[in-house]
Amino acid sequence: MLRPPPQLTVSQWAERHRILGSRASSEPGPWRTSRTPYLREVMDALSAVHPARRVVFMKGAQVGATESGNCWLGYILHHVPAPVLAVQPTVELAKRFSRQRIDPLLEETPALKERVAPARARDSGNTLLSKEFPGGILVLTGANSAVGLRSMTARFLFLDEVDAYPGDVEGEGDPIALAEARARTFGWRRKAFLVSTPTIAGRSRIEREYAASDQRRYFVPCPHCGEMQWLRFEHLRWEKGDPRSVRYHCETCDEGIEEHHKTAMLAGGQWRATAAAQDPHTVGFHISALYSPVGWLSWEQIARDWEAAQGKPEDLKTFRNTVLGETWQEQGEAPDWERLVERREDFAMGIVPAGALCLTAGVDVQDDRLECDVWGWAEGYTSWLVDHVVIPGSPRERKPWDALATLLARDWPRQGGGTMRIAKACVDTGGRDTAAVYGQLRRLRDPRIAPTKGVDGWNRAQPVQGPTPVDALVDGRKLRRGLKLWTVSVSTWKADLYRRLWLGRGDAEEFPPGWVHLPRGIEAEWVKQLVAEQLRTVKDRRGFARQEWAKLRERNEALDCAVLARAALWLLGADRYGERFWQQLRDQIADAPLRPSELPVPGNVASQSPPPAPQVPETHRPRGWLAPRSGWLR
Repeated sequence: MLRPPPQLTVSQWAERHRILGSRASSEPGPWRTSRTPYLREVMDALSAVHPARRVVFMKGAQVGATESGNCWLGYILHHVPAPVLAVQPTVELAKRFSRQRIDPLLEETPALKERVAPARARDSGNTLLSKEFPGGILVLTGANSAVGLRSMTARFLFLDEVDAYPGDVEGEGDPIALAEARARTFGWRRKAFLVSTPTIAGRSRIEREYAASDQRRYFVPCPHCGEMQWLRFEHLRWEKGDPRSVRYHCETCDEGIEEHHKTAMLAGGQWRATAAAQDPHTVGFHISALYSPVGWLSWEQIARDWEAAQGKPEDLKTFRNTVLGETWQEQGEAPDWERLVERREDFAMGIVPAGALCLTAGVDVQDDRLECDVWGWAEGYTSWLVDHVVIPGSPRERKPWDALATLLARDWPRQGGGTMRIAKACVDTGGRDTAAVYGQLRRLRDPRIAPTKGVDGWNRAQPVQGPTPVDALVDGRKLRRGLKLWTVSVSTWKADLYRRLWLGRGDAEEFPPGWVHLPRGIEAEWVKQLVAEQLRTVKDRRGFARQEWAKLRERNEALDCAVLARAALWLLGADRYGERFWQQLRDQIADAPLRPSELPVPGNVASQSPPPAPQVPETHRPRGWLAPRSGWLR
């Protein structure tokens, strides 16, 4: 009883006590660090006897990083009891993590099962987001909950998938800073584990934290010459179209290395620092899926994924993030406006092209006018500029808003016959007349109009968030929570637009998915406004690089309207439902080729065939399109 507990490291504890079950592992049974030797030093840096206070792990998929964090949690519960805070990107993901990872960890590891009471026991302290044990407590929360991040003091922090954290939590600041503030009272005894697959260069939190560390790489020996090297994708070679011929070529002797050599290479590997850490108490590790053990993700599959991603920027981005564990560099350079002017096409403005399946609009509010751009959309986010409308008048007055209501009630002729109507419109409420805009939109009360507020943040759980009730002033009377406001991440949609504007055709006859079609009738000034900003890398007060959009020209209304029209498409559910969304629209157009205007608006359960465009009364909203009709996506 008087003998102190053995000073185990995390890897030693895992090999002695950890049991993997079939619920959480593809290889159930006792934990074997020899299966993933590169995790040994990562886990040992988390041990109580190690001097590191912050451990950063930037990694690809299929390398066992989350399970190493779970081993650390088990080590704390059994060997170093203390308050622990585990943070997932959202509260919902924290609940899923508790059910899928923490509960199996507690139930299938005998050393832990006896330390945490069953969940059904009375006053057990074992709930979905809280696990009490002798000497400490494990609390799980989401990075989107400011209350959860400041609800307790914690000695240990497990921050998982930090690149998916929101940029600002309910106006209280960065979630990592909020979480780490919980551990300050523990001084040198505190420890934080930051894990994530990286995302976008200049915005990635895990890249920023790794850059401030000693930047360790896992060096493995060549089976032919014995030279130590860390694995790079550039040295993975195969015959084009034949991924089965893949070999890794040594950077020294250039001999081909087979997949079966990987086990011995991993066993003989070692971590080596490649930089001097800005903080001596921070250690950083980086590893890609090239190190994935035999039987997990093979080099052949990596080669297949690379070939399948060619010509698809989104798939290439996913490959770089999840396979290579590296950040993706966005195409933030503004496209050449002269090139866009030259590639304008011969279709008439004001007529919906035959390929468009739905219409959205973006409305930018200026001091003396409303600028509205109507965009048509098809699968792959291919888009057509259908019309550009300028409505003169101050946003404080009723006249321009009534003209906007009339515009939304208009039937747009469709090439090949029939008409269509705008399904959703996003209106920017920012600027000097925000209160007046709120009041006018509340007066119109058109459910197709989404009042929006643009923010520059990249790290947001959703590119469009809300709605949030705000007060509106109508005819001098204040209506509390009278309007629902959506928050739009304009940085995300600007990068999406630029990526599509940079698409090339080469010698192909067909336009690639995502192509932006511009009509011959649009003026060059409008095209200049569409590419009026550029993504630039700047350094913040702490010296960390970040990316922000800077104006190249004074006027950028076309860019703002395009961003709002894309956000409107997101609100309709195109990103959420994917191919199902577009197939539903194609089926509806095929069933009613003569009257596309009678099609139900996606995302609305109740609607009816719209009558001819009415004259909008000053005090009433257009209601003709909203009567009951068959449901959508039930």
